Amino acid sequence: MTPITVLCYKKCTTCQKALKWLDAQGIPYTERPIKEENPSREELETWYKRSGLPLKRFFNTSGNLYKEMKLKDRLPQMSEEEQLDLLSSDGMLVKRPLVVGEDFVLTGFKEAEWKEKL
Repeated sequence: MTPITVLCYKKCTTCQKALKWLDAQGIPYTERPIKEENPSREELETWYKRSGLPLKRFFNTSGNLYKEMKLKDRLPQMSEEEQLDLLSSDGMLVKRPLVVGEDFVLTGFKEAEWKEKL
């Protein structure tokens, strides 16, 4: 089994909970700090297409930066290209934890969803 990559933020309690869950399940993973190693535009586009999710699910809608930038009002008017550029500009805009597997991508930590995919 190819190890999954988990993009997360150390101070995020949801990320901490998710990593604990992976450890408890014995699932191997590579941890990548989302703030220090922001996903590139190319990575985000690939993951977005692989996930089958709406692009909005990749945004950290509860984050301070999202709120400061008033993205709730701005996103609907932005093109997919603009949204991807924006996401790749700062890791704190990206929903976390972000799990990237060979043929799937998960945003956020929903235990039932994770059990099914992992």
